[in-house]
Amino acid sequence: MRTATTIEASGGDWQDTVAYVTEAEKLGMDICWVAEAWGAEAPSPLGYLAARTERMLLGSGIIQLATRTPVAIARTAITLSNISGGRFLLGLGPSGPQVVEGLHGVPFDRPLARMRETVEIVRQAATGEKIAYEGREFTIPLPGGEARPMRLATRAEHDLPVYLATLSPRMLRLTGRVADGWLGTSFVPEGARAAYFDHLDAGLAEAGRKRTELDICQGAEVAFAEDEDALRAMVAWRKKELAFSLGGMGSASTNFYNDAYSRQGWADVAAAVRERWQAGDRDGAARLVSDEMVLATTLIGTEDMVRERLRVWRAAGVTTVRFYPAGDTLDARLTTLGRAIDLVRDLDVRDVDRRDEGQAGS
Repeated sequence: MRTATTIEASGGDWQDTVAYVTEAEKLGMDICWVAEAWGAEAPSPLGYLAARTERMLLGSGIIQLATRTPVAIARTAITLSNISGGRFLLGLGPSGPQVVEGLHGVPFDRPLARMRETVEIVRQAATGEKIAYEGREFTIPLPGGEARPMRLATRAEHDLPVYLATLSPRMLRLTGRVADGWLGTSFVPEGARAAYFDHLDAGLAEAGRKRTELDICQGAEVAFAEDEDALRAMVAWRKKELAFSLGGMGSASTNFYNDAYSRQGWADVAAAVRERWQAGDRDGAARLVSDEMVLATTLIGTEDMVRERLRVWRAAGVTTVRFYPAGDTLDARLTTLGRAIDLVRDLDVRDVDRRDEGQAGS
């Protein structure tokens, strides 16, 4: 199982963020994703980090579809891939109406078609051939004028893997059909089959592919509690964060995170939390979140608890685990991250040992 992390360039000390990434690479981290929500954009930090790292893969986690044309996304991806020596992963996501319409003033219409067509255009542009596309959302070149098909003056020198950050059933199915990886969130391994994997597998089957051809990259906060009191305090604080995801991410009628938790067995709680949150009762919303929900959706606990949850995640189908390490300081976050990476390595070593023992006994 590979390891990953996510950073943002918004707020805080950028040099601390760079130090976190470069030290994470030394710890053995495989991938660093750079987020783009309603703060800093992702491509500029990715270019900077490409010059400060040597081995680590770097990904946009995610570029929001509606904020750029497909060819602008393609140019960004090709540039970052080429200057990093092929270490770039293109992560795309639809975002949601609150950001797309409220911040960018662009209609959040037909995100499924926009996602599919964007991936097709990006891959066409990366070949270096002339770009000619006619779809529901995009027509290139624009008809009725003097434009003719053009090719970019640059082409991809390396493979350009595409990861999609998706949550709804139809988007998950598209991910299985066209993507190289899935950037998941709101993940409960015990309920992941019906909520996520059935839809991913349906898309994979349509494309004649197998699950082994799709990188399942799933993320959660990781934190280590040294005793029961510390664990209770951690869980209590995370209830507020989970309540925000269920009630405040999106709008009163559109919240993909709420929908995802609902499909994993918490429909009644998710609906009640959203109602309380939208009514302005943030504390009341947090009180509705149970300890079980927090522990099921994070990697928080004693070292033994976190190790066991990692084992469950891997058994459920996760191939890359994306860590959000807790800590009030840079050193504390790196310490947490190092412990988490060591646990993944330990699981991998034990698997190899078990396979060797099985082969020796056969």
